[in-house]
Amino acid sequence: MKSHRHEHITLAESLEAIARGQHRNPFSVLGMQWETEGWVVRCFEPGASAVSLVGRGGNLLAPMERVHPAGIFAGSLPQGQQAYRLRVAVGENSIDREDPYRFPSVLGELDLHLIGEGRHQRLYEVLGAHPRCVSGVNGVQFAVWAPNALRVSVVGSFNDWDGRKNVMRFHPGIGVWDIFIPEVGVETLYKYELLDATGSLLPLKSDPFARYAEAPPGNASIVYKSAYVWADTDWMAERHEAIALNRPQSIYEVHLGSWRRRAEENGGWLTYGDLADELVGYVEHMGFTHVEFLPVSEHPFDGSWGYQPIGLYAPTRRFGKPDDLKFLVDRFHQAGIGVIVDWVPAHFPRDQNGLGNFDGTALYEHQDPRRGSHPDWGTLVFNYGRTEVLNYLITNALYWVDEFHFDGLRVDAVASMLYLDYSRKAGEWLPNEHGGKENLQAIEFLKRLNEEVHQRGSATIAEESTAWPAVSKPTYVGGLGFSYKWNMGWMHDTLAYMHEDAVHRKYHHDQMTFGLMYAFTENFVLPLSHDEVVHGKGSLLERMPGDEWQKFANLRALYGYMYGYPGKKLLFMGNEFAQRREWNHDESLDWHLCDEARHSGVQRLIRDLNHLYRETPALYDNDFDAAGFEWIDWGDRDNSVFSWIRRARNGDFVVVVTNLTPVIREDYRVGVPSGGAYAERLNTDAAEYGGSGIGNLGSVEAEAEAVPHWERSFSLRLRLPPLATVILQPRTAGS
Repeated sequence: MKSHRHEHITLAESLEAIARGQHRNPFSVLGMQWETEGWVVRCFEPGASAVSLVGRGGNLLAPMERVHPAGIFAGSLPQGQQAYRLRVAVGENSIDREDPYRFPSVLGELDLHLIGEGRHQRLYEVLGAHPRCVSGVNGVQFAVWAPNALRVSVVGSFNDWDGRKNVMRFHPGIGVWDIFIPEVGVETLYKYELLDATGSLLPLKSDPFARYAEAPPGNASIVYKSAYVWADTDWMAERHEAIALNRPQSIYEVHLGSWRRRAEENGGWLTYGDLADELVGYVEHMGFTHVEFLPVSEHPFDGSWGYQPIGLYAPTRRFGKPDDLKFLVDRFHQAGIGVIVDWVPAHFPRDQNGLGNFDGTALYEHQDPRRGSHPDWGTLVFNYGRTEVLNYLITNALYWVDEFHFDGLRVDAVASMLYLDYSRKAGEWLPNEHGGKENLQAIEFLKRLNEEVHQRGSATIAEESTAWPAVSKPTYVGGLGFSYKWNMGWMHDTLAYMHEDAVHRKYHHDQMTFGLMYAFTENFVLPLSHDEVVHGKGSLLERMPGDEWQKFANLRALYGYMYGYPGKKLLFMGNEFAQRREWNHDESLDWHLCDEARHSGVQRLIRDLNHLYRETPALYDNDFDAAGFEWIDWGDRDNSVFSWIRRARNGDFVVVVTNLTPVIREDYRVGVPSGGAYAERLNTDAAEYGGSGIGNLGSVEAEAEAVPHWERSFSLRLRLPPLATVILQPRTAGS
């Protein structure tokens, strides 16, 4: 047999490299190779006692000769014969199987070009593991990006987890490795085995594009093929409307693992299917317009709540398979409820099977720890200056939007991405090319992300806590391009004020009014989120001052205030029925509390607030324009009373009055724009909510008087209930 040179080494040297599992391009040696006298087939079958070439029908074509003691065999195909299989004998047993090295790459020229540019919008359909039929043979196409590896193999039970057997083909121009392995099926466990540039073996790696993953403590990736047929066509045709700026958005934030647990099975998780049966109906009954899931990407540690994902493309198997998650989203859509998911492109954990040091180099993370690691979280930070990393992240966002029909992505930890000195001391960070602290590469990433997600009709929501300007303004006017931004300042100031005893609140009055100084600079969501009921902060109820009655009254007043304030609404699960204890991700919410009158009263209030909110355009359709809000009286600090008007674009309006002391205010005069009778649309002190029942008996008995007050021609005399919010509307407005 003639020597065959590859990369200036002899055939014998190539065979030795293959036997050691260190050959970078085994497709140049194994499989069907043209020699001067015809086609020669070589295969690597360690452990085999003999190998033969057989035809498609099982007929013997030729025996193969052992050409290396480690188990490399070679044989010549009969003239004119190119179709073959391998008959591998191990002891007395033999099996006929396909040779993976006879199949070409299924990566097309366009795929290779787009991958190289970092512009492949469906990269998840190319990289990863994909069941395919190639040349009439079923199997799985594997592809992974690892440009600096000496060798990459797919390992699994199908090859005894032996990294020498299925070494992949390298595409040097783009750093991608691929191989089609025939007769591997769906649900097969696999990993990647890599040698770094020095030939050292790295820890086995999970697939960065895996669709499904093994349950802990294992961490293998699993071949998966979706068979789900969606039934939400009507919703998808109009989904951009559900997340529009002028639509009501009342969002129920949920951690799927602790919303409710099974009473049996020692409190085991509900499945995606269980949640479709229970959570969808509950959210619909409560009147929320949207649900928001804490991250559903696979993550190794339950206590991270999903915020340290290790498999960005794999829905967590804690609650079922990927198609089961699609079923859950589908059910929400059929109920007319939008679905948002928390998404984490800021950082990733250091687990050995993950993205860190993937091919022996800082591939996904920045090489310099001053940019590549997060000091607070002990995690690694994505390198936003690398086109392949940007492609990985942006196509992941599009994957959730396109494949799982999510209507919005709430992007976590945006502030940590924007600033190079985020949570770092002097000397612990590197400035940008202009000497500044802005992460210019991350900024460009976020802009591109938002543009591409918006093209799909979905929204993006920034969890961003700084004064960075124009976060939710379009990129074409210099903004970051998010649809919305969480109003962390409102949340902090409001909860700090509500924590004060009522007798002291007049000294903190400005905490409740300051937010209107910037309320219309961004498209804000008002969050009372999971972050406010963990890490020793206690529940919202327990943070309210006063005795038991006052705690509940304060909480109800806060909710009324929130729904009357400009901005979309978000409430973490359990807050809607005044959960008493701090949230614990390992336990169910305390649903038994809903059997108690005060807790069920708060739950009823949230349901009624949601329905009133959805029915009243003045409360939502002009959220982000100063013309939609007018103070009536912002300065009554001695009484701790706040009053304002919310206006719809068609001129309809409501009056919101909040009394944040336990004192009943008799004949409290409020200036209003017009005369006539006003209906009391909602009173958080109503008896059905657990309140004292003090108020205006459903309406203001007398019409608004032509008595000027606070520069308004008319005014109402109200009886303000204690620790309560009242929402009123002119009867002429259709109430």
